[in-house]
Amino acid sequence: MIRETPQLHSPVRNFHVRLSATPRGARLARLLATGQLRAWGLPMDPAAHIVAELAANAVTHGRVPGRDFQLLLYVVGDVLRIEVTDTRGDRTPYVRPAPQDPGDGESGRGLLLVDALCDRWGVTEGRRPRKTVWAEIRMSSAPEPGSPNSGGGGGLPQVPPG
Repeated sequence: MIRETPQLHSPVRNFHVRLSATPRGARLARLLATGQLRAWGLPMDPAAHIVAELAANAVTHGRVPGRDFQLLLYVVGDVLRIEVTDTRGDRTPYVRPAPQDPGDGESGRGLLLVDALCDRWGVTEGRRPRKTVWAEIRMSSAPEPGSPNSGGGGGLPQVPPG
């Protein structure tokens, strides 16, 4: 009697790369991520925007001279998880409030964009001195209107206005 081995209907796929913590490294993270998503046959948006924001944050706020950051993409079932790990565990990211005046600052609101584009996101402390900022996107359906997007089990604090 021949038994069939159960097959996974949705294989686990992953991609990771270490990049220099420079603006060039952040741009390369987005290019490599879009290439990998294309190879997997997955839509590039909104994932490419999320990778760009998280990589830019890693090189702007998580940079330690001489140390790289890591980009990890993996798919389990219908969820794409994006992780960016840097070596500034002492700098926990937070969501800044939306500006009241459209001319009020041109930067510093990237996590608001990440929050709007993904289903869940958060920060995980790694082996010192690392931290990982992650975001998850359900590939089969958009988040339900009115559902909270950020944090899952460990949302980040928002800075009060003023």
